[in-house]
Amino acid sequence: LPDQDQAEQVEGMPPEPGTERTDQHQPLQADGLGCLDLGPNPKGVDLEGSRQVNGGAGTGGDDQGIAAAQGLFQGGTIGQRQAHDLCAGQTIGQWVKELEGADVLINLAGRVVNCRYNHRNRCEIWSSRCRSVRILGKALATLNAPPRVWLQAGTATIYAHRLDAPNDEYTGIIGGTEDASPDKWRFSIDVARAWEGEFALIETPKTRKVILRSAMTMSPDRDGIFDYLLWLVRVGLGGRAGQGNQYVSWIHYHDFINAIQFLIDRDDVSGSVNIASPNPLPNNEFMSQLRMAWKQKLALPIYEWMLELGALFLQTESELILKSRRVVPARLLDAGFSFEYPNWSSASEDLCSRWKNASRRSEYPEVC
Repeated sequence: LPDQDQAEQVEGMPPEPGTERTDQHQPLQADGLGCLDLGPNPKGVDLEGSRQVNGGAGTGGDDQGIAAAQGLFQGGTIGQRQAHDLCAGQTIGQWVKELEGADVLINLAGRVVNCRYNHRNRCEIWSSRCRSVRILGKALATLNAPPRVWLQAGTATIYAHRLDAPNDEYTGIIGGTEDASPDKWRFSIDVARAWEGEFALIETPKTRKVILRSAMTMSPDRDGIFDYLLWLVRVGLGGRAGQGNQYVSWIHYHDFINAIQFLIDRDDVSGSVNIASPNPLPNNEFMSQLRMAWKQKLALPIYEWMLELGALFLQTESELILKSRRVVPARLLDAGFSFEYPNWSSASEDLCSRWKNASRRSEYPEVC
């Protein structure tokens, strides 16, 4: 794993000419960073306007909507301070006060990866993940009554790009050296390894630690990954992407929420856990089932050169679509977790229905 000095070197890289480092004039983005207190008089919490869950797999283009966060935190309370009040990107701030006596710490902090991997964005992607882990580790070390469990976001992108076999927690291959992937994909894996490396360095004798290697979380929220994929289907561009044989790992947001609650309750589970459906499938099958759920027949393919041009125009990276993420949740299944939506056919039908209902309520505008 990259050592701490390497992480510091990346964080401290000088900016490109004519640019500024965001973390020099803005607080570190800590959306999704909160402490959960399951006290004797629990109450629901509305996260609207407070913070948004930047979920799961950082590198999966996975801004998760408020709905998933609200579902997760119903029945508990969460610290409502603004992220910059608690974590200025450099110091512990108020985290000691907020975490003392809390039952659960869930850290989903990290700059979104739906961007071009230029120098500035690379610095922010790396530091927003590693630094938040480091700060929370320092805060926990000072507590008399630390949380009993720390669920730390990771990403399923840490695994190798492969088509031959699925990656589970026992036999999965960590990426970065495979010949079948472009060199530019190495950055995402370096970040994932450094992220987990920071977490592994922290000793928490009173706190169980779990790293969430999350796949793309599918929810009907506006501007999320499902919203984008459904838009492609609706405008007739929902055919295969590239060769179409790259695997898509995913999880329905209900199962994501249930998995988090499951891991909170199960004191015997620690270490790395894949948060993904047990049934990843190739991109061409994934899009075909989504078209069937929407009842769309037109399906123009998107060739790789078109993806590269589109990624440049949209200021993102084609890796988010072209990398084969064939990840399965062996440890969740071994522990007895039951998926509500294990198959993409039923999950996509449910998500399309929820998306339509949300549009009818004018929560999200119709594109077509």
